[in-house]
Amino acid sequence: MEAHTIPLEKAAELSGHSSNGVTRVPNDEIDKTFARTTNLASSALNAKVLSRSNDYFASAENLLTPTAPVHKPGVFVHTGAWYDGWETRRHNPEPYDWVVIKLGVSSGVIEGVEVDTAYFVGNYGEKAELQGTYAPVGSAETDDEIASPEYKGWKTILPVVECGPSQRRAWKIDSYDPANPTPYTHVRLLMYADGGFARLRLYGHAIPPPVATSTAGEIEELSSALVGGLALSASDQHYTPASNTILPGRGKDMGDGWETARSRTPGHVDWAIFRLGLPGTVRKIVVDTKDFRGNFPREIRVHGLVAARTRKRILRMSIRVGLSC
Repeated sequence: MEAHTIPLEKAAELSGHSSNGVTRVPNDEIDKTFARTTNLASSALNAKVLSRSNDYFASAENLLTPTAPVHKPGVFVHTGAWYDGWETRRHNPEPYDWVVIKLGVSSGVIEGVEVDTAYFVGNYGEKAELQGTYAPVGSAETDDEIASPEYKGWKTILPVVECGPSQRRAWKIDSYDPANPTPYTHVRLLMYADGGFARLRLYGHAIPPPVATSTAGEIEELSSALVGGLALSASDQHYTPASNTILPGRGKDMGDGWETARSRTPGHVDWAIFRLGLPGTVRKIVVDTKDFRGNFPREIRVHGLVAARTRKRILRMSIRVGLSC
């Protein structure tokens, strides 16, 4: 009988384990695995592209779009078919294309990485790699220096991995240690050799900036995702997730908030649990119902606790359409 062997890397991928410092997450377990993390590579958290090698067919900024990729078959623009992602020229003479991204949070730790090639089939990037660096405000390295192709301060976060056509692929970083995390402020995504990626998602946790410099004035926004606030669970997220409520700024439309399914049960109450990014004493609560007109809640109640303590503060208030409370 003839014996067949497969490379060690391929065997590790098939088994869900890896010999190169990362563990592949099955596609149907990605959302569950990273449910209690924040996507640090989201434009909703002010992440932005500083530079790229090329984005002739589709803009690198699309990588940071917080919503799922969309498909518009038959739609063409000046450069060809329209794609919701980052797509570079063909025939790249270099080993890879690249894009440098600055995280919107002060700094963050990365627990997992996802590369989504949705709707890229004959033109997807075959392999990906992710690198990172830490250059907080006030450091000697500037954004311009980090954005340069000559910058040498990159450290590997995700080694070279294979991507598939029109699919989500995610990996857990084996070296991630919540007790001793490695912070990053910028990342560089490499795509071998060229092609397209729809989204980059960096699953992790924001590190709060020093309190004295995080906002102007005495009051801090304790729940903001920018300082590590996190939506832990919710009773219902039929239309949109509760995590939208702790994004910076005001929602751009009704889809940029938290909306639950209707209920006919008398006395029904929906709820969401948030972990604050910064512990503190609450002096002011703002609930913004912008764009919610025929579907805003009649009343809210807020409970709070410190770790395992049971002391709570309860607040009731009425909500009027389109007004912050």
